[in-house]
Order: sequence, then C-alpha cells, then structure tokens
Amino acid sequence: MKPVIFGLCGETLTSDERAFFAEADPAGYILFRRNIVDRAQLRALTDDLRALHGRDDLLIMIDQEGGRVARMQAPVWPSFPPGALFDRLYEIAPSSAIAAARANARAIAATLAEVGITVDALPLLDVRQDGASDIMGDRTLGAEPMRVAALGRAVIEGLAEEGVVGIIKHMPGHGRAMVDSHHELPIVTADEDALAIDLAPFQALKDAPIGMTAHVVYTAWDPDLPASLSPSVIDTIIRGRIGFDGLLMSDDLDMKALKGSIPELAAATVAAGCDLALNCWGRMDDMVGIAGLLPEIGVEARARLDRAMASRRAVPDGPPLDELLATRDALLAMVPA
Repeated sequence: MKPVIFGLCGETLTSDERAFFAEADPAGYILFRRNIVDRAQLRALTDDLRALHGRDDLLIMIDQEGGRVARMQAPVWPSFPPGALFDRLYEIAPSSAIAAARANARAIAATLAEVGITVDALPLLDVRQDGASDIMGDRTLGAEPMRVAALGRAVIEGLAEEGVVGIIKHMPGHGRAMVDSHHELPIVTADEDALAIDLAPFQALKDAPIGMTAHVVYTAWDPDLPASLSPSVIDTIIRGRIGFDGLLMSDDLDMKALKGSIPELAAATVAAGCDLALNCWGRMDDMVGIAGLLPEIGVEARARLDRAMASRRAVPDGPPLDELLATRDALLAMVPA
C-alpha cells in the first residue's frame, strides 16, 4: 500500500485509473463535484473502489462541510449551514448549539454513508482571528478556543454516530493566516503565547481518529517550512504538544502555498512525518510520479489508518434524515436573522 490519497478524474473509473489504482494500492481516495451526479452513480463509484481493493473499510473521503464547501449539492442532497451559524447560536444558548451541531453532523454523515463515503474532512478546529484571510471565515466554529473545541467534539461524535470518520483540521491552526493557502504561502509570525490559543482546540480533541495539516509557516516553530513539510512542527508540535497520535494527512499538495513538483511534495510530506499525502486532482502523470517516489506505507502509519477506519461505529436505527434536519433547524431558528 502507498501512503497517499488520490483523486479521480470523473464520474466512473477509467480503464487507466483502474489498472493504476489496482497496482499502486493507495490508502484511499477523495471525491469532488466532478465525480458526483446522483445517489445511484455515487454509490456505484464507491462500491467499485471497494471491490477494486477488496477493502470494505476503504478510506473514501469528501469535503462536505456545509456553506460554501459542499461537494454534494441540492437538489439531490440537502444544503447544510456553515460552521459560523453554530457559533452564533452558542452565543445565545451553548447547549442548544452543541445539540444543533451534533444533529447537523449526523445528517451530513447519513447522506455520506448512504453513498458509501466513509470519511468527511470536518470539523475545522481553526480559531478565527480578526483580520485573517476569509478562506476560513464563516467555515470556522468561532474565535474562542474552548467553544471551537466543544462544537468540534459535537461534530466528530455526530459523524461517528452515523458511521463516518471525521478529520480535525488544519493542524496546528489556520486561523491566523493572512492569505489563502490555495494561492500563496501564509506566514504566521505570532509568538508562542499567542499560538497556544490555536493549539487549544486540537489538544482538547487530540484523540480524534484523523487529522490534517496546514500549509502554513509558523516562524516561532519553523521559520523555513510550512507545517505539512516540517519534521519539527509535526514531531514537536502536532505529535508532542498537541499529543495527537491519530492518522495524520497533509492538506492538498496542489495548493499554491507549496512549491515543487507534486511527486516530490508527496515524498517530502511523508518524510516529514505525515502518514498520508493528499493529492486531489486525479492527474495521471502526477499520480504515477507519486507512486514511484513514495515508499510503502510504514508500520505505524498503517496501524493508525486501520485504527481510524475501525473507529466507524455500527450504525443503529437512528433518527431519519428529515428528523435530524428538523431538530437542527428548530435550534438554529433561535439565531437572529
């Protein structure tokens, strides 16, 4: 198995993808709008991936946050609100906000589980800071670390109740970035005391099964390398100070924050201490190059992958989707328009 998550180019596997994926045996896959038509097509695609590898617990992930980050969209699937709405409710009624976040996460997970998706890149534990780039903005769960942690835990637990594994992101914190890491490299110059605020939600949820790194330079910890490529940040901060021992993946290697060829970046993230490299765009040349440069997945990384996927709960007969959405909406109705 190669320690990488690959994207796909379309709505079904091409013959080239099928042959390459069978040989390379990536740890998992990530899906985007280009891969999605409707329930029947999406379920057939995820079933095809599982059959290709003979792994019922195959990591198949998606970014289904709600708000402006939603790969599965109306009218086929419900619309989901951004994280900031739960933060606004928390200001009025904390317990209601936690219940709403949990119901919303269960509803998201129910729609994912139905089509065979096993992992969602949610929740964001980035603590929002005034003046920072809007790339986080209303996607975040707030500006107060323990509120972010409380809502984030509700999301993780809600996803798990419907058989979907959550990902805490973006470690060790993207909330101070002044530029969008999709387009350029953010450099955070905050000192150790300030950065303790960013670490706090991740420390509170350090037992989460999966985490994702940030393509951000933190000069207090490593003035030269972004967290995804920094052995120091991954070992000392993420594994050490945060205490995270779950499966650690990079953010997307195609983001413009990183410089270099995609295969070289994949190898560098794994060498730095990420368990898995994330390559989203399904470009065959890049994927072949990655498979050629990456070693086989390490023993510890494979154990973390297996633990993460084993954390999926057997799904009991829970509330139907309409009831979960109604519960969420009744609670969110408390938020002033």
